Amino acid sequence: MPRIGDLAPDFEALTTTGKLRFSEYAKGKWNILFSHPADFTPVCTTEMTGFAQEKDFFAAHDTKLIGLSIDSIHAHIAWVQNVREKTGVLFEFPIIADIDMSVSKLYGMLQPGESETAAVRAVFFIDPNFKIRLIMYYPLNIGRNMEEIKRALVALQTADKYKCALPLNWVPGEKAIVPPPKTVVDLNERLQSNYEMVDFYLAKRDLN
Repeated sequence: MPRIGDLAPDFEALTTTGKLRFSEYAKGKWNILFSHPADFTPVCTTEMTGFAQEKDFFAAHDTKLIGLSIDSIHAHIAWVQNVREKTGVLFEFPIIADIDMSVSKLYGMLQPGESETAAVRAVFFIDPNFKIRLIMYYPLNIGRNMEEIKRALVALQTADKYKCALPLNWVPGEKAIVPPPKTVVDLNERLQSNYEMVDFYLAKRDLN
């Protein structure tokens, strides 16, 4: 099962946008790979619709989406069309038809304590170097939080850009955590700085 810090396993798959190799599709971008239990189910429909409605946000953050469930390509296409007819929302990102469960097994999306035949609601955040940076798992009966997915993506990108850590409930515009001092010289510089300090080891700074 892939873990945070691992390279994302590569694969070839049939999707709603055609056959693709993940490493080629994902190259040079952030990617969010997410699974859902089944087509034509209510919670999954709300989630996939939520991802589709945020396409401009993900594009603005240089991020591609790719979905998955253990359904056939014919079921996927029928579901895509059904949702478009009923809601006007089109799932433009590829959805993997993982009928043989190969990708689900590769990514640990099949968790027997929850289901042996349906993928749990997994979310993998994969950076442009193809490294897995964050993983979320939700059970079959609980929908994901889109705002947290968006917040987590921005937080990862912000931490990379500014080489910082981010505190509890951080949202864009708030201060970042400054890494703790590693030497006495660092400590003295910290004490003379204009950082917001709770103590010498817990200090915050503006990102600008």
